Amino acid sequence: MSSGFFKFFYILIFFLIFLVIFISCFFGPVILEDYEEFYSSIDLSVEYVWPAPGYTTITSPFGYRDLPTAGATSYHSGLDIGAPEGSKLIATCDGEITFTGFLGGGGYTITLSVENMRITYCHVSPTYIVKEGDKIKKGQVIGFVGPKNVYGVPGNQYFDENGNPTNGATTGPHLHFGVRVDGKYINPLLLFQ
Repeated sequence: MSSGFFKFFYILIFFLIFLVIFISCFFGPVILEDYEEFYSSIDLSVEYVWPAPGYTTITSPFGYRDLPTAGATSYHSGLDIGAPEGSKLIATCDGEITFTGFLGGGGYTITLSVENMRITYCHVSPTYIVKEGDKIKKGQVIGFVGPKNVYGVPGNQYFDENGNPTNGATTGPHLHFGVRVDGKYINPLLLFQ
């Protein structure tokens, strides 16, 4: 009986080693290729600044997660940075404002564009201090963290547990900070390495 157990154990170990090698050979290059593609497609001489000065707690990281609220996705395409309503939001780099408006699950949103990169600030205050077409300098205040609840937004399908309309798919004030390079979401922390 014990020789059968050892035989099973050796087969299991062999299978696990094979699985690790298979994943490394076939999926490792894809992951590395994504980062190489990212690094080759942006200007690495740019030093990016953190978008929410004084607030560094990441309440929901980039990638897969448990759903925090109805309407949110299990794949989180940005970082949630905990900050109270009214906190300043700054441009992480020089660029141009290419969108201000209500954007579904992102709620009130500001998009800062530079070359092939789109940087989104979601769940912001609906009282915009920038407009589409504005040329922005790194470190310039471009908005503020918005409230949890917003009213009078046509077509808003997001509501809290009390039935009040929310600033997109949110459980409370925070900044959702997203970065797309050539239309593909990347982990925003890569900008700050």
